[in-house]
Amino acid sequence: MKAFIGTGGLTLAILLSGCGESGGNGNASAGASETPAVIPAPNGGDWTQTVSQTPEGGFVMGNPNAPVKLVEYASLTCSHCATFSETGAQPLIDKYVKTGQVSFEIRNFVRDPADLAGALLTRCGGAGPYFKLTDQMFAAQEEWLGRLQAMSPADQQRLSGLPPQQVTGAVAEQAGLVQFVRVRGIPAEKAQQCLSDQAEIERLVQMAQKATTDHPNFAGTPTFVINGEMAENAGTWEALEPKIREALN
Repeated sequence: MKAFIGTGGLTLAILLSGCGESGGNGNASAGASETPAVIPAPNGGDWTQTVSQTPEGGFVMGNPNAPVKLVEYASLTCSHCATFSETGAQPLIDKYVKTGQVSFEIRNFVRDPADLAGALLTRCGGAGPYFKLTDQMFAAQEEWLGRLQAMSPADQQRLSGLPPQQVTGAVAEQAGLVQFVRVRGIPAEKAQQCLSDQAEIERLVQMAQKATTDHPNFAGTPTFVINGEMAENAGTWEALEPKIREALN
């Protein structure tokens, strides 16, 4: 737990935005432009309306019986994850999740105090707003991380001197994340409760630890797992899509 939420080296952890492997090049397969067959969603809707929390602690969107189950381990302070959110998430959802062929789960892989604060807040409203909040936080990543990177030495010292249970909330306030989620439907009081939820913090820490235990070759974020097997060199949509199509065939 200490390795994830300790305040020592706080500024360094925030400034180091490298996320491991960015993914590899991967060429789209010959059939990548084909649209998968549609598995009808219940009540005439589409599968993006089916979102729930998983026993592993992530949030999953899509057909629970999809033939391909895709898991992304993502860090909110990871620039490569933000790039995937911008360039890959919508094609994935439109082409594969809505058709019922692929379910898409995100599991937070917390790396630093800022990442922890963001994860707690995106999860604060439960399953319904999770995916939208996560994409919005990725889209604003440079802005809120910029506030932390611009901290004065005095502010850095102040945060480093706080009791551990107060650090996450202070980082969130400094980054403007409490206001960020407030205008998106999560009241400030609820946000503060989520930021101090020790059981949820422990769940996030354990989820990250389990990722590296289950996948010894885990190299960083984003990491994708397809039907229980880690997809090597697949951190970009261009590299990931052929692997999804291969799993569907």
